[in-house]
Amino acid sequence: MAVFRFKQFCVSNTLSAMKVNTDGVLLGAAMTIPEDASLMLDIGTGTGTIALMAAQRHPEAVIHAIDIDEASAREAAQNFCESPWSERLTAFHTALADFNPECRYSHIFSNPPYYDNSLTNPDERKAEARHSLNLSYGHILAFAAERLTPEGTLSMILPADTEKMLLRQAGGFGLFPFRLLRIRTTPRKKPSRLIAEFSFRKAVPAEELLTIQESGKYTQKYISLTNDFYT
Repeated sequence: MAVFRFKQFCVSNTLSAMKVNTDGVLLGAAMTIPEDASLMLDIGTGTGTIALMAAQRHPEAVIHAIDIDEASAREAAQNFCESPWSERLTAFHTALADFNPECRYSHIFSNPPYYDNSLTNPDERKAEARHSLNLSYGHILAFAAERLTPEGTLSMILPADTEKMLLRQAGGFGLFPFRLLRIRTTPRKKPSRLIAEFSFRKAVPAEELLTIQESGKYTQKYISLTNDFYT
């Protein structure tokens, strides 16, 4: 069994269509979690890694996690059960389109599929995990606009080149960016990832830049960001 070990929890990484990955860890470590968040939702949870990181960061919030892939939802549920926060984490096997909770969320987060136009993977489960066939940015934005509390927030990690399209779509749903964290692997490269965070309030977004490596070593900013999670 493939197991990824964090400082305070372990993640079984065998059944899920989408494995533990850098994007998920970055979102889990860097996203803004409201101090008063009481109920959070992870859309497309995979192994449940980001939800587990959120549970570690917020000692009181209840977290729901959904995934369209049955094996992924089952593995996330097992990872939740074996974590220190099992009583606060619940995994559901469902597509976002079929998810109709009777509650509103203080915080919604997602590491969504991001291949729109490339050839789809012949493995159907991996295609669903990696390609936005059943879970587009628009689907997530529409759900968040409907299911966030008035003070709620949405956090997503996406390819950096989707920024303009994403902000335009979000505005159509009455969601406005309050933080944009651009991520590049080295100082010489352009940002390849974007953590975009939204709320219902119009504001000038805080713009930040994270470089992961410099001169062959992890930067101090990246080390500080992930220090609570990596062994």
